[in-house]
Amino acid sequence: MYRKRNRKQITLVENFFLPFGGKLNKNNRWVKLAEIIPWDTIEEKYAATFSDNGAPGKPVRMALGAIIIKERLGLSDEETLQQIIENPYLQLFIGLQEYTNAAPFDASLMVHFRKRFDLKTMQEINEMICLKEKEANQRGKDDPPSTGGSSPDQTTKEHSTCASIENTNKGNLILDATCAPADIHYPTDTWLLNEAREKLEDIMDELHQPLVGKVKKPRNYREKAHKEYLRFTKKRKPNKKAIRKALSKQLRYIKRDLKIIEILSHQSSLSLLSRQQYKELLVIQEIFRQQTLMYQTGTHQVDDRIVNISQPHIRPIVRGKVSAEVEFGAKVTISVKDGLAFIETLSFDNYNESKILIESAEKHKQRFGCYPEAIMADKIFRNRENLQFCKINHIRLSGPRLGRPSAKELEEHRQHQRSDESIRNVVEAKFGEGKRKYGLGRIMARLQETSECVIALQFLVMNLEYKLRKLFLLFFKDQFMFSFFNLAWSV
Repeated sequence: MYRKRNRKQITLVENFFLPFGGKLNKNNRWVKLAEIIPWDTIEEKYAATFSDNGAPGKPVRMALGAIIIKERLGLSDEETLQQIIENPYLQLFIGLQEYTNAAPFDASLMVHFRKRFDLKTMQEINEMICLKEKEANQRGKDDPPSTGGSSPDQTTKEHSTCASIENTNKGNLILDATCAPADIHYPTDTWLLNEAREKLEDIMDELHQPLVGKVKKPRNYREKAHKEYLRFTKKRKPNKKAIRKALSKQLRYIKRDLKIIEILSHQSSLSLLSRQQYKELLVIQEIFRQQTLMYQTGTHQVDDRIVNISQPHIRPIVRGKVSAEVEFGAKVTISVKDGLAFIETLSFDNYNESKILIESAEKHKQRFGCYPEAIMADKIFRNRENLQFCKINHIRLSGPRLGRPSAKELEEHRQHQRSDESIRNVVEAKFGEGKRKYGLGRIMARLQETSECVIALQFLVMNLEYKLRKLFLLFFKDQFMFSFFNLAWSV
C-alpha cells in the first residue's frame, strides 16, 4: 500500500529545521539537484506500483533520492545510509523535514527501492527530467499574448508557419551501443561445470539429511572429481584435447549427481531445499543440457547460453574490442541529444543494434516534435532498411552511401566524416563518464530487475549532473556579470 502525503514537497531551504540553529546553503549541489527533479509527478507513477493493502511504503522522494545518492557517490547500501544520517543536505534531498540522528530506513530496503523503479519507470523519469525545460518553454509559447490581438487570417498564417517549422528536421541524433559488464567470474566451461557439480553435492547432502541412518548415502566421487579439476586448472595452457577430456569428466559427474538427486527426491522431498537451492537446481539442469549439446556437436555456441549459475540472465556479448572481445552483462543502446542521454534499448541478449535506428528516430519525433536532421551512428546502422527510412524522411545518416562514389562525393564524404566523428565523441564521452566515474563499468546488482534499474539510474544521474553543471554555470556567469558591473559603476 502507498499513502500519498497531503502536504507539498519541500521547496524552501528555510523550512528545513536544524536543531543546532544553523541554516543550509541555498546554492548547495544537493539543494539544486532536488529542485531539478519533479518529485510530485514521479510520485504518481511510484504510487501505482503499490497495492491497496499492507503498511504504507516509504515516500517516493526517500526511495528515489536514496538510490540516486548511492549511484552518484558510488557507495554501498550500508554506506549510503550512514552518509544520509550524517549529512543534513542529504536528509533534505530525500525529503525529511528536519535533521535527525536516527536512520530514516533500513539499508536492506535499498534493494526494494530498486525493484520499485523498473526499467520502464526509470526511462519515463529520465524523460521527465530531460524534457522538463522543453515543456516549460512550450507552455510559455502556448500562452496567449497579454495585449494586442490578431485577425483570423493572421492567426491561420501563423499556425501554418508553425506547422511547417515543426515538420522540419532539426538537430543531430547520436546513436551507439555498449555493454555494462556484470560483476561475475570470467566464465569458462570447465569452471562453470565444476561450480555446478559442487552445488549439486550440497543439494544431495540436504536431501539425504532426513535419511541419515535409514538409507545409505549414494556414492558421488566428489573428492576424485575435485582433484581432477584441480589437476586441470594447474595446466598453464591446456590444449584442445585436455579441455575436452576435462569437460567430459565433469559432465559425467554432473549426470551422475542429477540421477542421485532424482532418486533422493522420491525418498525425501525437494521441499527440503531452500528457494535459492531449488532455483540453482533448475539452472544447473539447463546448463547440463547446453554443455552436453555443445560437447557433442563440437561447437561453442548455443541459444540463451547460461554463463553464471547465480545470475542466469547474463549472456555473453560479443563486442570485438581489443581489451575484451567478449563481455558478460547487459547490452544498452543510447541516444544523445543536446548532451542528454536517453536509453533506447536495454537487453541481456546480444541483439543487433541496427534494428534500433528507426525506433529511435520515431522516439525522437515524439520527444521533440520532429525528426533529426542527421543521425550519427556506426557503420552497422547503415543497412538498406535504415537507409531507405532516412531517405524518405530526409535524414542524413553518417557514413558513405552504397556503391562507388564519384570524386566530388568522396570529398564531401571526407568533410562530413570529420565533422561526424567530432560530433560522435559525445556519446563515447557518455560511456566513458559512466564507466569511469560511476558504476557502469561493473554492475554490482545481482538480480535482473535491479541490474536494469542500476544501469538506467547511471544515465539518469549523468543527465542530472549535466543539468547541474549548466545551472551552476549560469549562476557563476550571473555572479561575474554582477561583480563586473559593480566594479565598472564604482570606477
